[in-house]
Amino acid sequence: MRLTIKTLALSATAVIGITTSAMATECIAPANPGGGWDFTCRQIANIMQETGLSPNMVQVTNMAGAGGGIAYTHVVGQRNADPNTFVAASSATTTRLAQNAFGGMTADQVRWVGTIGGDPGVIVVAKDSPLQTINDLVEAVKADPSKVAFAGGSAVGGFDHLKVLMLLDRAGFGDARAVKYIGLDGGADAITQTVGGFTQAMTGDISEIQGFIRSGDVRALAVLSDERVAGFEDIPTAKEQGIDMVAMNWRGIYVPKGISDEDYAKWTDTLQKVADSEQWQKVMTENGLAPYTLIGAEFETFINENIAEITEISKEIGLIQ
Repeated sequence: MRLTIKTLALSATAVIGITTSAMATECIAPANPGGGWDFTCRQIANIMQETGLSPNMVQVTNMAGAGGGIAYTHVVGQRNADPNTFVAASSATTTRLAQNAFGGMTADQVRWVGTIGGDPGVIVVAKDSPLQTINDLVEAVKADPSKVAFAGGSAVGGFDHLKVLMLLDRAGFGDARAVKYIGLDGGADAITQTVGGFTQAMTGDISEIQGFIRSGDVRALAVLSDERVAGFEDIPTAKEQGIDMVAMNWRGIYVPKGISDEDYAKWTDTLQKVADSEQWQKVMTENGLAPYTLIGAEFETFINENIAEITEISKEIGLIQ
């Protein structure tokens, strides 16, 4: 099965722009700086600013916690009618919703605007790791799963965790509960665990750790895409190493449920223009993203189908009943 597939704690805030305004547009990144949600917010905010799509300053607020649950609860409970707020989302978001990990929150409590890129999953190890291929990693887990820990930027049971479990399952190791996984608040936190030798591997997406790959701090064992990724042609796919596994993490946004249809239409129009911009094409090329654009009603249909699919997968591997 193919995956196409989270009182308020405010960890850090970065502002893009020159002046402040009560009407400033705000993007909430549900993780610490440096991860995939942070990347999504900052890139969209930059492009909105550069192209004049936003008449006001665009502010990025990092709101980490509960695999995206803190931000989701905050928007539903305190920003329900705010037309100037949008939130970064990904496969991790729908994964957590599918597993009822947001304290009873459901997908229909927000409005889903769209996705504008697909972020291929990747498995990396520290540069001096003895593991040279994805099959070396699989064999190490099979030999003694207690000695191989994976770090990921989503909570236990989240999308990064699922990627590992699905990969190992397809490689012949089906004991999901024996796999050691450490969930952290974002890819940047997760990669430092592997660079520092605290975990043996990291499961993430190319965009959030491409800097570490380019610098040589980590080695990528496999990219979880159909074909090798432009700009990262030296990273083999899992499929070409004999493991039929594809995991594409979509990157998009949602907005509060209580905004008007007119405001929702403005957001879908804005995101479509970001997706069509030269700036976004450059961002995708530089960060290993694949084109993947679904906007408005088409995206909302996708979200419902995606959650149903993840629910089924989670049941199959014993994460939920």
